[in-house]
Amino acid sequence: MKTLAEIESEIVQILKTNWKRRKGQKVPEAEDVQLGNDAVEIEGTVLYADLKDSTGLVLGYKDWFAAEVYKCYLRVACEIIRNNGGTISAFDGDRVMAVFIGDSKNSNAAICALQINYIVRNIINKKVKEHYKDTSYELEQAVGIDTSSLFIARTGVRGANDLVWVGRAANYAAKLCNLREGNYHTYITEEVFNRLDEKSKFGGDPKRLMWEKIMWNERGIVAYRSSWWWQPS
Repeated sequence: MKTLAEIESEIVQILKTNWKRRKGQKVPEAEDVQLGNDAVEIEGTVLYADLKDSTGLVLGYKDWFAAEVYKCYLRVACEIIRNNGGTISAFDGDRVMAVFIGDSKNSNAAICALQINYIVRNIINKKVKEHYKDTSYELEQAVGIDTSSLFIARTGVRGANDLVWVGRAANYAAKLCNLREGNYHTYITEEVFNRLDEKSKFGGDPKRLMWEKIMWNERGIVAYRSSWWWQPS
């Protein structure tokens, strides 16, 4: 067991040690980063897929039913993320974080979000109601996406540690999920929108923009939202 003096010494060591930074060419795994002040820097687009009102689900339904909903949603999100070239980077209860890199990272993340919306609306909810005919439950969710430089470090202690993702995109993507309203389930920053290709903006029809411009009052910036879904192939 560490003494208070030893813990204090470790804090001082962290604060006084210079950081070793290097540019990354891929999304790092935990073993790619040292536990000391070692960091990888990448340009990445972060996606958060977040289940709505998980507290209400846990308190209002049987534990096994809530677990099945969690598993269905997170399984779908993970499969769609991987299908679109994203890397799953973290789980936080009822939500999953993913990182996309490369020239098409923003378009790939946007299409991924719309595909998650399709699966939730047209498959998960349908199958849940078919299997549990007397349930009133309907899964609601939201996906937030932002892009920025990311500073990736490893935190914790030996035997219990993970990567921490420092950068605007990780913070904004998580918070954008809270903007969900009505049938709008995908939220992106203006920086992401401006980097979308024609396909992920219009879905194949140049007269049909799938995104609506809004003001994100909490941050005082422009964002975009979408009620569209995209059927996976």
